[in-house]
Amino acid sequence: MAITTDLIRDKLIAKIGAVHVDVEDTSPNRCAASFKVLVVSSQFEGKTLLQRHRMVNTCLAEELKEIHAFEQKTLTPEQWEKQKAQ
Repeated sequence: MAITTDLIRDKLIAKIGAVHVDVEDTSPNRCAASFKVLVVSSQFEGKTLLQRHRMVNTCLAEELKEIHAFEQKTLTPEQWEKQKAQ
């Protein structure tokens, strides 16, 4: 199965209840080996950064077996709103 930005986005929305997801293929030739994601979910409320990242990693466990580099930023909806206002 090819890993696509849409696959990652759809999985995060379905499994983590993300209200906003940005996924960028950062591979030099867009070969789906390196991704950068921004995930906004109310399920992150009250969670530490490590807990949030573990939630994302668990959600994408199968995909991460084939991805060489994965950068993630995880925010609550309130944090996302504050960041957009800046």
